[in-house]
Amino acid sequence: MSDNDWFPSADEPDPIRAAQAGMKPTLPKRFYREAAVEERDGLHALTLDGRGARTPGRHPLAVASRPLAEAIAAEWAAQGAEIDPSTMPITRIVNSALDGVAPRMAEVAEDLVRYAGSDLLYYRMSEPERLARSQTAAWDPILAWARERHGARFALAEGVMHVTQPEEAIAAIRRVVDEVGSPLALAALHVMTTLTGSVLIALAHAEGVLDAEEAWAAAHVDELYQESVWGEDYEASERRKRRQAEFAAASTVYRLSQA
Repeated sequence: MSDNDWFPSADEPDPIRAAQAGMKPTLPKRFYREAAVEERDGLHALTLDGRGARTPGRHPLAVASRPLAEAIAAEWAAQGAEIDPSTMPITRIVNSALDGVAPRMAEVAEDLVRYAGSDLLYYRMSEPERLARSQTAAWDPILAWARERHGARFALAEGVMHVTQPEEAIAAIRRVVDEVGSPLALAALHVMTTLTGSVLIALAHAEGVLDAEEAWAAAHVDELYQESVWGEDYEASERRKRRQAEFAAASTVYRLSQA
C-alpha cells in the first residue's frame, strides 16, 4: 500500500466489513505528520505532508469548496497511529462522490427518484393513537412542504400495503433532484435518503425545512415510539447513533459543497 492509497483497494480486506464479520480489522498505519489544504488547479486539495492525496479510484482528493476541503483535512488530522475509515465519514462520502457518483449522475438521481414511489412518509398507522399522532405531527408538515413548494401531492396508505403514487408527484420530485448539479451534493443527498428511507425528508432537510436533528427524528418516529413503550434496546440505540453520525456527515457535505 503506497502512501496515498489510504483506503483498501478491491483486492484488500475492507476493515469495516472485517469488523462486522467478527474479525479484527487491519488498519493502515498513519504515514504523515500534517494534513492540510492547498489550492491546486483551481480546486482545494487535501495534502498529506505536502503531497496531494487521492481517492481509492485514483482521483485527486480535491473539491471546489474550501470549507469542505478543510473538513476533510480535519478528519485526517484527527487520526491517531492508524487510519480508521470508520471515523472519517466526510472523507468516505467525498470519495464516493468523486469515484462513483460523478461518472453516473443520472443513474444516482434516478435511484433517488425511485424512493419517491414508496417513501416512508406515505405509510401510516391508525393505532396505537399516540403513534398515529406522532406520525402526523412529524410527517404532515413535510408532505405539505412538498405540495406547496414543489406541487407534489402524494397518496397516503394505512399499514404497509403499497400505494401507487401519482405520476405528476414523482415527476415533481424528479425535477428537484435533477437540479442537484454537484456530484458531492448528490452523493450526500443519496446517503441521507438511504439512511432515512425517505427522499422527502432528505430534500426537506437539504432545502432548510428541517434541521439535521429534526430530519433524523422524523425518520425514526416508529422506532422512538417502540422504545417509549418497551424500553431502549442498547444495540439498536448504538446502531442508530452510528447511522445518525453518518447522516450528520452527509448533511455537512451537502451544506459545505454549496459554500
